[in-house]
Amino acid sequence: MTKDAKTTKRQTAGPKTAERGQTRRSFLQTALAGGAAATTAYLGITHDAFSKESGPIVIGHQCELTGGFSSWGYWHDKCAKAAVKLINEGGGIAGRKLEMAVEDTESNPAAGARKLRSLIQRRKASFIVGSVHSGIMLASIPIATELKIPYFSAGEATEATGSKGTRYSFRTGSDTYALAAAGVPWAMENLGKNWTMIFPDYAWGHSHHEEHRKLIEAAGGKVNDPIAVPLGTKDLVPYLARIPEETEVLFSVFFGALSVAFYTQQKSMRLDEKMKMYSVSGTIEAIDPRDIGGATEGVYFLENFPRPLEFKNDEYHKQFNELMEIDHVYAKEKGSNRVMAKSHAWQSYENFFALKAAIEASGWQRKKDTPGVIEALEGLEMENSLAHPQGAKVLRAEDHSGMIDCYMSRVEDSKFVLKKRIPRAELEAKLPPRYDFRTYKL
Repeated sequence: MTKDAKTTKRQTAGPKTAERGQTRRSFLQTALAGGAAATTAYLGITHDAFSKESGPIVIGHQCELTGGFSSWGYWHDKCAKAAVKLINEGGGIAGRKLEMAVEDTESNPAAGARKLRSLIQRRKASFIVGSVHSGIMLASIPIATELKIPYFSAGEATEATGSKGTRYSFRTGSDTYALAAAGVPWAMENLGKNWTMIFPDYAWGHSHHEEHRKLIEAAGGKVNDPIAVPLGTKDLVPYLARIPEETEVLFSVFFGALSVAFYTQQKSMRLDEKMKMYSVSGTIEAIDPRDIGGATEGVYFLENFPRPLEFKNDEYHKQFNELMEIDHVYAKEKGSNRVMAKSHAWQSYENFFALKAAIEASGWQRKKDTPGVIEALEGLEMENSLAHPQGAKVLRAEDHSGMIDCYMSRVEDSKFVLKKRIPRAELEAKLPPRYDFRTYKL
């Protein structure tokens, strides 16, 4: 990496307000500057035309537009489109137009892997903003590595930046390793020490079980036999009936229709009267508690991005909500019944800005320059800004993991109410890197 590339890793926050009289481009250049300070597009480029001699930079978006994750994929797609629009309005990437190529994974690992090859080999994507589906993500990383293409995942299975990770895999969001470290200490102290875990029988659920079990047992708690539910199950009663009576904390990890089935059926069995209900944000993503008859009342959720504006009350969060056309309390889209998958979809917005910063810092022009982008991403610091509305974060150099703030919330009167913010500095102390991908050859 060049000296200039190294010095641009630490980003500086943009100005607090847009001054009267600014053009839209100049406003974007300053409001987004926290995510790309000292890069040419925001500080040096004033021409109106994109660079013609090099053509557009193509970034692929591997997205769940159909299938079981489509309620999330809608928001990942909307976030990605918003990022591309803002970047191009602000001058593109190093003066070159950003072009996004999109492929639908169909929420299926085999299809997702095939579509990834199409993005890279047929549609000539030089970088990939990837899947939120853990199975697809894990099937995709070997392909991206084989083809030497940086791949940003949005799923939470820790293996993506752990045992299955490579020099080419990155994640700005949290993983099961980080979520366990963020939530278990508080939950053990406030909810109980005897845990049962129920989750879908695929990578995401199993990863959560393994990471949480390690910390619970290390802290002197007990973890009962796990209950893995096959995908597509509608009647959860036989599985819920297996929960031991002595359970104090029922930790659940579901998504979409399975989440609705879990919460409504556990409520009808009155399990929430016998034990504390705890989960992660993925279980309630794209679901409004008001729409499921109070089934999530009293449930604790560890969020990656607080749903109500008031719990991260700053102008960038507010502007991001407005870009997404959602209200500031329930994250419901104006003019529709859709609820934003807010704790995950922000990655499909922010990852474009992270790539922009690294591309510009490294001086990337073509594929042979990709190693410089990877080195610029390793340790990249991003300030709270319109480019990074989830908050300040760092891509840890060793394992390419995003270190972010987390939020412990509880549903009260169908609204998410913050109980504790877990700052990233506190988490980093509990999360030593388990891998150092910098030792892998590029």
